[in-house]
Amino acid sequence: MTDVMPAVHQPEATTWPGLVAPRSNPVRRAGALAAIRIIAKDLPASISIDNRRYGLGGPAMRVHRSGPFLDRLGQDAGSGFGEAFLAGDWDPEPGTDLADLLVPFAEKFNNEQTRHLMPKWAQSLRWLVTKSQPGEQENDRAGARENVSRHYDLSNAMFSEFLDPTLTYSAAYFGTADPLADLGSASYDELTPAQLNKLDAILDAAGVRSGSRVLDIGCGWASLAIRAAQRGAWVTAITIASQQALLAQRRIADAGVSDRVQVALRDYRDQIGEFDAVLSVEMIEAVGEKYWPVYFDAIERRLAPDGVAVVQAIVMPHERMLATRNTFTWVQKYIFPGGLIPSVKVIKDVTNQHTGLHAQVLRSLGPDYARTLRIWRNRFVQQWPNIAALGFDDTFGRMWEFYLAYSEAGFRSGYLDDVQLLLTRR
Repeated sequence: MTDVMPAVHQPEATTWPGLVAPRSNPVRRAGALAAIRIIAKDLPASISIDNRRYGLGGPAMRVHRSGPFLDRLGQDAGSGFGEAFLAGDWDPEPGTDLADLLVPFAEKFNNEQTRHLMPKWAQSLRWLVTKSQPGEQENDRAGARENVSRHYDLSNAMFSEFLDPTLTYSAAYFGTADPLADLGSASYDELTPAQLNKLDAILDAAGVRSGSRVLDIGCGWASLAIRAAQRGAWVTAITIASQQALLAQRRIADAGVSDRVQVALRDYRDQIGEFDAVLSVEMIEAVGEKYWPVYFDAIERRLAPDGVAVVQAIVMPHERMLATRNTFTWVQKYIFPGGLIPSVKVIKDVTNQHTGLHAQVLRSLGPDYARTLRIWRNRFVQQWPNIAALGFDDTFGRMWEFYLAYSEAGFRSGYLDDVQLLLTRR
């Protein structure tokens, strides 16, 4: 929203009390500035603070309020940088795209040689500024419903403003040689064909055809269920987001497939029945590490003897997952409470150790997700006046711009990937 919002923004303390500038701490502030100097030493970007510029040049950011900015970084390494953006402490320089700015940071994390941005002596002090995931984000049945609702039940109308007409909220599949090519000109018109291409790729991999019995775990707004029903399949679509379920039912009726799709407000652990295909698209990220064995066991239990499952999952390198799985990140705090991104290795390990399923990666959609996110963000900014009219304030707008750009940078750098996996019985 950098082109539609004031450069210096201050969130309402009554609405966003967590974004009130922390009490100044000279020691933490000095530590944060020292960390910036170390990080920027070989960073192909620039950071301007108090008329001093750090970094090698390239995508540029300007800190408007150095005191609060440094205090936030010094208080919480996991969330401080993003919170400083929400509060308006910094912005990209004019002409710098937010995701372009974040890519160099993400590339440093993804580079084996520079994965730890700080030297070893500084890494040993990270516990002072790193927080653990709070217990209230536990993904038992009650906690999972609360966590999911906080994101997916925000507003159906809000999601409708920036998603394509299929309301598919996962990586599209553009089917091009390089989805990152000409990213700046990525068009909203590209999105629906690419989303339908992704849905068809999942259904093809699962062998869904007329008469197939299909279970869609975490069905979203039912785009996959509708597409499967249009092939003649019988679909049970489940979600634990109540507002999402209501709109999914309306969309199914509008598509004329109500006789073939049943939407249920149901936890995956409570599903019964036998299905030829079990599908689950970008839902595992909300399951939580403790429940990954339960999740894959539930998939296996619902499969017919010759059935197959397709899971589309956001993943990260295994070493990074191990290093960050117990930390409380900005994304968990503001976007996906209770979430944790797995690795391909851990998915294969869990399925091998706790189920009779074999997991095989069919394709990677990481670059496709980066393009999807760029289109969503452009659309979100374009439609911001309509979204704001729904009752969302400027801080929420900055939050979602940062979330979409931050995610795009993760996929562009390879720090994140998105894979489709075929699960078959061993």
